[in-house]
Amino acid sequence: MDNNYTVLARKYRSQDFKSLIGQDVLVKTLTTAINTGRIAHAYIFTGIRGTGKTSTARILAKALNCLSSDGPTATPCGVCENCRAIAAGQHIDVMEIDAASHTGVDNMRDILDAAQYRPTNGRYKVYIIDEVHMLSTSAFNALLKTLEEPPAHVIFILATTEIRKVPVTILSRCQRFDLVRVPVETLKKHFAWIAEQEKIELSDAANELLARAADGSVRDGLSLLDQAIAQTGGHVDEAAVLDMLKRADRGVVLGFMETLLSGDTGAALTKVDEIYNNGADLSMLLTDMMEWTHWATRMHPALHMGDAANSPYTADQREQIRKINDRISLNTLSRIWQVMVAAVPEMQAAGNQKQCFDMLVVRLMHIANMPSVPEILKQQKSNATRNVVNNPEPQNSTPQKLVINTPDDLAAALQQSKEILLYSYYTGNIEISELSDGHIKYFDRRGDADFAPRLTAWLNDKTGHAWALERITESPHAHTLTEQKQEELEADPMVASAMSLFENAEIVGVK
Repeated sequence: MDNNYTVLARKYRSQDFKSLIGQDVLVKTLTTAINTGRIAHAYIFTGIRGTGKTSTARILAKALNCLSSDGPTATPCGVCENCRAIAAGQHIDVMEIDAASHTGVDNMRDILDAAQYRPTNGRYKVYIIDEVHMLSTSAFNALLKTLEEPPAHVIFILATTEIRKVPVTILSRCQRFDLVRVPVETLKKHFAWIAEQEKIELSDAANELLARAADGSVRDGLSLLDQAIAQTGGHVDEAAVLDMLKRADRGVVLGFMETLLSGDTGAALTKVDEIYNNGADLSMLLTDMMEWTHWATRMHPALHMGDAANSPYTADQREQIRKINDRISLNTLSRIWQVMVAAVPEMQAAGNQKQCFDMLVVRLMHIANMPSVPEILKQQKSNATRNVVNNPEPQNSTPQKLVINTPDDLAAALQQSKEILLYSYYTGNIEISELSDGHIKYFDRRGDADFAPRLTAWLNDKTGHAWALERITESPHAHTLTEQKQEELEADPMVASAMSLFENAEIVGVK
């Protein structure tokens, strides 16, 4: 006799489309296709682990080969020879291949060679290739032609958790179905039904924790339920599940977040010590804090999203979150979230998680107390207004005007005003014959017609009175300012000594 225990995930595996939970769109599409005779030659199922990809493939194989009707049926009987053999994984015409251990092109050739022969006991030969993304490039290429035009009696069903790793040439030859995460409420109903079948006491709070910890995976949730039953002997309550998951009670997390946002660093660190000494996993505590921050943000009045009835908190806890939200800003919650997200890899890499978590708490409290950018700008504007009130400017104050008496004054003023183009042209091409306040007589070596209007406009603006520029046609044989500086440099004993060290050296520019 076989007295081995069968785990819940295998014992309650879906055997027909009706028992496949959380995949209503998939079930409707496949049953309609079977009932109308529109059966594709290749399917690909994708989704996270534990959502029913392989189970769906087996159910579809049953539907195609069930002996209870003359053709494929959307309601396989489950009791005929073919249905029982497929469920047990022993049917000669339904081959389940693990692509992770059959990755090579030779493995794929063996499958394709066998596909040419007609089925022995069923209507169709069904090839279920699990984790198909693990196949090598050569194996994918070998599969292409047969996958596009297989024999009429062959159906390919591919399954993968990494759809992006499957070549687009494969995807284009298959009907694709995305299996979604199973909703928490659906998982709770399923777990409650299983607990009833197993005659297990499962509290609502424990069921809620298990369903949320499953993260949309039926198999993960059933494995956790199996573990909880083994740990408690059949009386699964909230405390037992929290202890098993190494998580703090949501009430404890909520109280800790309230302390954290109160600004009392000492009290917050003491609370961390208490939670840690009670056996909580600090990585899970960080996950719970992120969950709280997410829901507190969604419930914040600034978002106008209303009541978050689908949150994992009780009505009293949601009311407590709303009270906290009344005194903190959405900006604060956002900053806290960013710091916690950045802390996740830090916690994973830290040699001592407790020390890392303590420093995270200190960082969070300083971030929470920092003013937001709008508050800083508002404060700066307020300070500026106060300074204007306390130190009013004189009513008749006027900007200081430039006084230009020499060519050097004009060059310095242009450079100080960052009029680079005017300054460069003036110092390099203009010979000044005469300059007095309001009048300049000059010779332009290059004859730029725009120079005089631009310089006149600038002088009028900066000095506050009108200027007249007179251009002469004959050079007064005066040096430009750049040439004057170059002569002064050449006359300098130190420069002359430096130039004498290098043969044919010359000064090519003065900056």
